[in-house]
Amino acid sequence: MLLAHQDRKLIRAIHRYQRYRNKPGPMAWLGCAWGKLGHMFWTVISASDIHRDATIDASVRFPHLTGVVIHQDAILAEGCLIMQQVTLGQTSGPGAPRLDRNVYIGAGAKVLGGVHIAKNAKIGANAVVLSDVPENATAVGIPARTL
Repeated sequence: MLLAHQDRKLIRAIHRYQRYRNKPGPMAWLGCAWGKLGHMFWTVISASDIHRDATIDASVRFPHLTGVVIHQDAILAEGCLIMQQVTLGQTSGPGAPRLDRNVYIGAGAKVLGGVHIAKNAKIGANAVVLSDVPENATAVGIPARTL
């Protein structure tokens, strides 16, 4: 039971850290430290690298958390579904991905740079997304093209 719902436990630890990180006082320090400890624990257990400063809605799901990498400036809105081995990262330029509501990202996909993935979009498995994806579109391929 300890390893069930690793994604929920990791996201909860991230939110705990974020809730207390800028508050003063010993209780806030304890809450922040507890969030950091939980984040480190679940990062090791899940073999993922999700930065604790990333903005991730509590409803985002990671059915297979292994190998997921998320940049600290990435934003994931409610209802997103992120599969295993996905990278939401930065290129040599500024910016990190921003995902709107109900985005699906298939296994092994890479979304790089300051791109915007609009609501209800789908990213195919192993796609490399380097440009914006419009609402309700599907992006596949290397580099990804919209269908």
